[in-house]
Amino acid sequence: MTAGTQESIFQHYFSNNYSYDELLGDDGTLRPHWQTFFNSFSQLGPSQIQDRAQDILRFLKENGVTYNVYGDPNGLNRPWNLDVIPFLISQQEWQKIESGLIQRATLFDLILKDLYGDRLLIKEGLLPLELIYNHSGFLRQCSDIQLPGKHSLILYSADMARSPEGKIWVLNDRTQAPSGSGYALENRTAIARILPELFSGLKVRHLSPYFIALRNSLQNLAPAKAQNPRIVILTPGPSNETYFEHSYLSSYLGYTLVQGEDLMVKDNFVWLKTIGGLEKVDVIIRRVDDVYCDPLELREDSRLGVSGLLQAVRSGNVTIANPLGSSVLENPGLMGFLPRLARHFFGEDLILPTIASWWCGQPKELQYVLDNIESLVIKKIYRESRISTSVNTANLTKEGVAKLKQEIIAHPYMFVGQEKIAFSSTPSLISGHIEPRNVLFRSFLVSNGDSYTCMTGGLGRTSAEPGNFVISNQLGGISKDTWIISPEPGYTMSSNKDVLKTKNPIFSGVLPSHTAENLFWVGRYAERVLGNARFQRTVMQFVTEGNRLQFENDIKTEHQLLRTLTEYTCTYPGFTGDDAEEKFKNPWPELTDTLFNIDRPGSLSYNFSLFTKAVNTVRDHWSTDTWRVLKGMEDEWDAAAKSQLTNFRMISALDNLITSMVAFIGLNRESISREQGWNLLDTGRKIEQSLLLINILQSTLTETATEEVEYNLQEAVLKSHETLMNYRYKYKVHIQLPLVLELMLLDTTNPRSLIYQIERLKAYLSSLPKTRNDHSLEKHERLILEAFTLVKLADKNQLAKADETTGTYKKLEELFAQLNTLLLAIPDVISRKYFKHAQGQKQLFTSEDDPSI
Repeated sequence: MTAGTQESIFQHYFSNNYSYDELLGDDGTLRPHWQTFFNSFSQLGPSQIQDRAQDILRFLKENGVTYNVYGDPNGLNRPWNLDVIPFLISQQEWQKIESGLIQRATLFDLILKDLYGDRLLIKEGLLPLELIYNHSGFLRQCSDIQLPGKHSLILYSADMARSPEGKIWVLNDRTQAPSGSGYALENRTAIARILPELFSGLKVRHLSPYFIALRNSLQNLAPAKAQNPRIVILTPGPSNETYFEHSYLSSYLGYTLVQGEDLMVKDNFVWLKTIGGLEKVDVIIRRVDDVYCDPLELREDSRLGVSGLLQAVRSGNVTIANPLGSSVLENPGLMGFLPRLARHFFGEDLILPTIASWWCGQPKELQYVLDNIESLVIKKIYRESRISTSVNTANLTKEGVAKLKQEIIAHPYMFVGQEKIAFSSTPSLISGHIEPRNVLFRSFLVSNGDSYTCMTGGLGRTSAEPGNFVISNQLGGISKDTWIISPEPGYTMSSNKDVLKTKNPIFSGVLPSHTAENLFWVGRYAERVLGNARFQRTVMQFVTEGNRLQFENDIKTEHQLLRTLTEYTCTYPGFTGDDAEEKFKNPWPELTDTLFNIDRPGSLSYNFSLFTKAVNTVRDHWSTDTWRVLKGMEDEWDAAAKSQLTNFRMISALDNLITSMVAFIGLNRESISREQGWNLLDTGRKIEQSLLLINILQSTLTETATEEVEYNLQEAVLKSHETLMNYRYKYKVHIQLPLVLELMLLDTTNPRSLIYQIERLKAYLSSLPKTRNDHSLEKHERLILEAFTLVKLADKNQLAKADETTGTYKKLEELFAQLNTLLLAIPDVISRKYFKHAQGQKQLFTSEDDPSI
């Protein structure tokens, strides 16, 4: 890279507002690894880099990489933001960091064992009891629980940053349910795929050894008698901020993703509720805060945990990583005591220094914090969910500082003062320019035999604005891939192509009940959206044409179609209310509301939101191509809903939605294994198709009208079900009711007919796990067999005969009423039998408090 090129690239970078520069050495020249990196970077050119940056954002969005932000209306499933310029660390420096992290993880493991064991650290005065016992993460119920293997602390991560003197400091310790490893892996995958040129000349360490060690560690955590242990990832659910990572790791590692309602405790064992019955669980990777994990012994108001879980752990029948109670180690007040504890356990100093901290439970430290409060960050000793417990006093008024001092004096043992550090700066690509941004990074460790394996890399994060030292994903921080540059041969660009070798077999066909239920509803909502969109498009097209052809029969047809739309979508009162006549005069406001009002039950946007919610709940089941279709469909519909569209544009928006939904269904047909997941998904589709078809036929074809109106209504039904061309090709005659009924009800070769749906429903329902030992039919099998028999025995000519007394097609109406009752009962039967597992027992037990606490 020439001097001129360097000056051009870094013209927006140089600044005196940063304490330490990751890019430049003391002599003002680029550090060697950065020089190599920017040689490759400069060869791509500004426009190419900017294009690739957009490609990365698009890649992440299409892969469904998101981060949920609490309290933000746009926060749910916010796209992940990744800088194309990684954070580089030399191998020489990394060796010290790695050693320091292993030492730190080992130290915390010893502290954790002591706090839930003999508590010698408290008894010998090495830790103040107020610091531990006042922390909400110290759980007395977890005393004397031992995990298999050498370590109790299985997973550990640390947030680090460089001080003004160039030293790496530890800012935070994460020991409860460390997050970010999945995001780090996805960052590496994105950079490797979109910008492979940037790795040229740099030997970047792989991330995969960490995940291989993770698998081995979890395998070894299983109770001694467990053969081929079942491992699950326990998530709080789709609204959790890092839910993407939970589902991503589930897919990548091959473990079942579960929520608390998927598990139950019976006979002191943890069981996974599947549609085939209960399956024993051996190891749980916990992503739920420990106090929410067992409403029986911990927080009784929790709906995220499993009643009796702690007793199962206490009995040695299941292992949790990290163990319940480990959040006590995230206490920032511990930092001031770690140097002494390291000397106590190891006879050596901490390799990595920690940020200077003063726990206010000590008189001297309390006075220091009160005297210097305006230059410190004040933290509580424990974090609270969705509540900031850290205060930058520089942002407070004098009154705010005075109030904070009063709180500290009243409860000094609850507060910690910490030094403010000016983090180092690193180059970041911001709006097409390379600018300096403050940076911190997180690395991850996992227990592996007698020691810990550290991820050779990690998750970097930079501030959103220049000079901002508050770096948080919740506040819009930007992520970075972290590269460890090795001078040794044999290391190359890494991605997730490294195959994770597993000792345990794949548990094929095992479908958690909650997952099964959501797949079932994905199928139902998909068909509901598709059916509603197709019929509303048909109605809107007729209304558009009817505005030019205002003949009496056209008016009657239009009114009937509009009433049917309200009945079909259940958006009452709609075109059936007292003001229907006024709405008939100008139906477009009502049609628009039925499309886009997301708060109106039955509207297309309302059903689409339910569909996307169900899809996100089981996001680990969708392929990359499927996600691309889903995100494109979601973006297009959101844009349409926010725009003032003409009538034609609304119909065009429906066209796009229908095309995307058909693509989603088609991709699933091609990519999902023909196991219970697919069966439940397609069962939902077939049930919804059947009910919607009965609904529309009942609303349009069961009452007699003039020949032309009946013709128009029958044509609308065929058009909305994409069968008009099929009718013309097959019959080559004028549209008439007996043939329409034959095609839409009785034709087994027509994929849109009722008998076609019911035949497949019959096959799917018969494949569900049996609970009877005899040869009798399950209730859902009897219901679908009865519906099947009704349709097979139906006579199109008899159904098409009008009743002279009532002026309706009475037999047709009676058939629809019977079928509707039978088909509506099936989802309820399936739900009670396979999704709820209401027969599970609840254990009641007592545990004595440890007298030494």
